[in-house]
Amino acid sequence: MANLYEKYVWEVPVRATHWVNVIAIIVLAVTGIFIGTAKTMALDTSQFFMGWVRFVHFVAAYTFAVSVLARIYWMFAGNKYASWREFFPILHKDGRQHMLETLKYYSFINKSAPHTVGHNTLAGTAYSAVILLYLVMMGTGFALYSERAPMSITHKLTGWLLVMFSNQGLRLTHHMVMWLLIGFAIHHLYSAWLMDVKERGGVLSSIFGGYKAVKQKD
Repeated sequence: MANLYEKYVWEVPVRATHWVNVIAIIVLAVTGIFIGTAKTMALDTSQFFMGWVRFVHFVAAYTFAVSVLARIYWMFAGNKYASWREFFPILHKDGRQHMLETLKYYSFINKSAPHTVGHNTLAGTAYSAVILLYLVMMGTGFALYSERAPMSITHKLTGWLLVMFSNQGLRLTHHMVMWLLIGFAIHHLYSAWLMDVKERGGVLSSIFGGYKAVKQKD
């Protein structure tokens, strides 16, 4: 017989950076699409409409960058559910076995999903790819941003990208990654809802309060 008890899984930094990223990505996507396909929204140039759109984009970009770097730091400072090991389950035997069982469930071979307390192994692997996309987004974005300030710290950190790649190449990469992240967000919402229904572990509510319902054998 198994019962459930509430376990504190997602610490405050994990939940905070998650929601900061959500808001920042929405703002960046909306303003980024407008910047990429600008339309006249002002009656006079003095209204500085595009300037304000770019300003909001840049503020959101800095906020997003700080949040991502804070989450990466917490991979080494947080509990085991926030650890970097959760994002690379393929590195250990149990992780590889769990990945296989999870894949069988997603492929409709197994009827039940293996119960996990933190991220399931396939989700953790996907999140490691998403973090890589975050870093690509940050690198290309700040490199483009630094073009107008060649003596700035930002240019010293990211200017080498402008040497290796063309301006248009960076813009195209920046734009493509945005759509990849939007696609991931759609899949992420569906997967979270699906696993919440199947596992009944409070996946969706846990990102607000931090607690999940965990199985415990008597």
